[in-house]
Amino acid sequence: MRIEANPYQWPYNGGLDPHKTALVIIDMQTDFCGEGGYVAQMGYDISLTAKAIQPIKRLLEYVRNIEGFHVIHTREGHKPDLSDLPANKRWRSKQIGAEIGVAGPSGSRILVQGEPGWEIIDELKPIKGEIIIDKPGKGSFYATNLDLILHNKGITNLILVGITTDVCVSTTMREANDRGYECLILEDCTGATDENNHRAALNMVKMQGGVFGSVSDSEQVIKTLAPMTATV
Repeated sequence: MRIEANPYQWPYNGGLDPHKTALVIIDMQTDFCGEGGYVAQMGYDISLTAKAIQPIKRLLEYVRNIEGFHVIHTREGHKPDLSDLPANKRWRSKQIGAEIGVAGPSGSRILVQGEPGWEIIDELKPIKGEIIIDKPGKGSFYATNLDLILHNKGITNLILVGITTDVCVSTTMREANDRGYECLILEDCTGATDENNHRAALNMVKMQGGVFGSVSDSEQVIKTLAPMTATV
């Protein structure tokens, strides 16, 4: 049983096993897809990132009903004292008018752990038993215990969704690919601050026969998983 995807059916070795598979929901935080958050403060159209919310929600509700399927959430943010914030990252954010660590229009300090803008949006709130990875950078493996968790749980296949396609999702996919994980990115469950960047990031995955993995959408995933829900 494999998922229809481009450029190859996923996973490459067949036999989709929920116990070895995780839905990784990347950075669906108010700062990235909500009013008054980091992305909005930079002047970008948040509808481009928020459009992924409903497809992810539907898929999440689906996989939660499949025995053994893992769900992992990530959040990007920095310690309140900003001791883990690189100086160049803070400088860049300041240049574009959304300095990390400073209170935005909503009163929430931008990309700071514990602040309202840092929290995962209500529509996709983690439930008991779902893993949350807090990360200070773009990739989900850098300065986190994600790799250890995946190994300990025997997870080899990652379905990647979230925002943004060209930054945090792409970086995580590349990190995972280099570590030997089999990756699938979902077109309708990802979004970027620029539609062209979204498309380009997806196209990069498809190059060289699937250099980082394969590309599909939530409908294909749900279609493939449907028989599994009937037995739960």
